[in-house]
Amino acid sequence: MNGADVLRFVDALHRDRNIDKTIVVEALEQAILSAAKKHFGEDFQITASIDPVTGNPTVKCDNKDIEPDMLGEILGRISSQTAKQVLMQRIREAERDSIFDEYEELKGQLVSGAVTRFEGGSALVTLGKIDGFLPKSEQIPGESHRIGERIRAVVIEVRKSGSRVKIILSRTHPDLVLRLFETEIPEVAERIIEVRSLAREAGYRSKVAVSCLDSKIDSVGACVGVRGARIKNIVDELAGERIDIVRWNDSLQVLVPNAMQPSEVEDVILCPMLGRVIVLVREDQLSLAIGKRGQNVRLASKLVGWDIEVMTRDELNEQLEKSVAAFSQVPHITEELAESLVSQGFFSFYDLSVIEPDQLQEMSGLAPEECEEIVAHADDESEKQEQEETRRKAEMKLQREIDSRAPAAPPPAPPTPVDVALVESPEVAVSTELETAPNTETEPEPPVSVVTESTAE
Repeated sequence: MNGADVLRFVDALHRDRNIDKTIVVEALEQAILSAAKKHFGEDFQITASIDPVTGNPTVKCDNKDIEPDMLGEILGRISSQTAKQVLMQRIREAERDSIFDEYEELKGQLVSGAVTRFEGGSALVTLGKIDGFLPKSEQIPGESHRIGERIRAVVIEVRKSGSRVKIILSRTHPDLVLRLFETEIPEVAERIIEVRSLAREAGYRSKVAVSCLDSKIDSVGACVGVRGARIKNIVDELAGERIDIVRWNDSLQVLVPNAMQPSEVEDVILCPMLGRVIVLVREDQLSLAIGKRGQNVRLASKLVGWDIEVMTRDELNEQLEKSVAAFSQVPHITEELAESLVSQGFFSFYDLSVIEPDQLQEMSGLAPEECEEIVAHADDESEKQEQEETRRKAEMKLQREIDSRAPAAPPPAPPTPVDVALVESPEVAVSTELETAPNTETEPEPPVSVVTESTAE
């Protein structure tokens, strides 16, 4: 073993497997040390080192240098096998650490690869030196892949699993939409347009709020592109998922109506103490504002970071009356205090139970003991209402199960044949007899044409 061979070996591993040269040199030192200990035994104090410049190995036994010729005998066939095992083990560990560090930096970033095989619905995607794992739960609902198909996904988790590195990919994470915006829209990649907030329900709908410091640039129009070319590429990549691009505004009074698009909002009422926004819409806009299964309001709530409650003005007035009447029954709460609480967005006993006593004292001017009693009373009432709601849901579920298990009603039996003479009236009977009686009369003969001579002429 000469120094030049050692340096070539170290350089080759560094290039091919992206392992730091220092780690390779340390692995070689450990391998030589293992072989030397196998030759001399554990009773001797043995050290091994490699000059990083020349590559020449140095082995000392009880602080005495071992001659190069003797070192060749030490690294014989049996000892070299041990050294090789130690070296390969160390290289595998170093390669695993290198891959882990590389993909740990790629968490949340976009990667692409080809699907190689499937395991129970999950897909394995080759990423070059390693395969990524795309679980079924991280695939877009309704989307199917085939072997050899190239897909794009984001890295959401990197973890060491024994001697391997497991990379978890996702196509449902909101970061996928963000990375696709950066890929397809140059202004987003160059930070001219900034994605301020993003909410997504994979496979169905996403809402993206964008802004731009340059007032001359239309941030929404730039993201959509000419005739929707830019956004179409993103939608196609997401299997037809609908994307709403809205304009960001630091004022919630402006941002919330933008986020609630395509519905039209009449008014926005902020409840800062509860982090809630009440959105008032017309009756004909109510279903559009809520969306299918509450999807529109749910995504808008995620986008702005506040709870959004949608109602009409009539529903709001009715809720205000109910809440004031209920709070007025609580000890120490006057009608004026009840109206003040309702104006702050406290509509239910649950809302009242989460308020801090010192905040209630500041609003009402009551004594601390009275405020604590109010909060405790609201907590009890909230728990009773929750139990009642749970019981009601359980009864409805039980009733549905009973209805589903009940046997289906048998079809009605056909009418029993009865003698016609007992049922029919005499007139009907006579008519029947006439219809069934044989026809004894002879049918008239068809007319015969008589041709006379005058006619013939």
